[in-house]
Amino acid sequence: MGKMRQATTTQKPPVALESHADIDDWMQRVMPNLQPIVQHFDALIRETIPDLQYAIKWKKVYYGLPERGWIIEMVAYDVSVNLVFHGGAEFESPPPLGDTGRSRYVKVTTLDGARASEVRECVRQAARVPGWQ
Repeated sequence: MGKMRQATTTQKPPVALESHADIDDWMQRVMPNLQPIVQHFDALIRETIPDLQYAIKWKKVYYGLPERGWIIEMVAYDVSVNLVFHGGAEFESPPPLGDTGRSRYVKVTTLDGARASEVRECVRQAARVPGWQ
């Protein structure tokens, strides 16, 4: 059995929710022009990775797997949506943003950007590497 990874932060990770309903509510409170992007990302993540857990903490949505930890974080700002991949530095082609630690992210401002094949591939790879535990 491999060595457990040390946490990259002293903050406690989120606690899994009972259902996806709180995520639906969170998406409805996002800026109206960004709602299609967060809805697309949510559907993409849920379709691509089975057996997900969900959480909300610090106004961010987390997606995780019991055996991998929290692997993806989604945060909506005023003009963009960021998808943070907690193990992104270990991807075959790491996302372009975030040069410290293991996390890498993509910043999206349009629905076309959210539909990019690179984003879909990052979501696929996120399920294969350890996240934040």
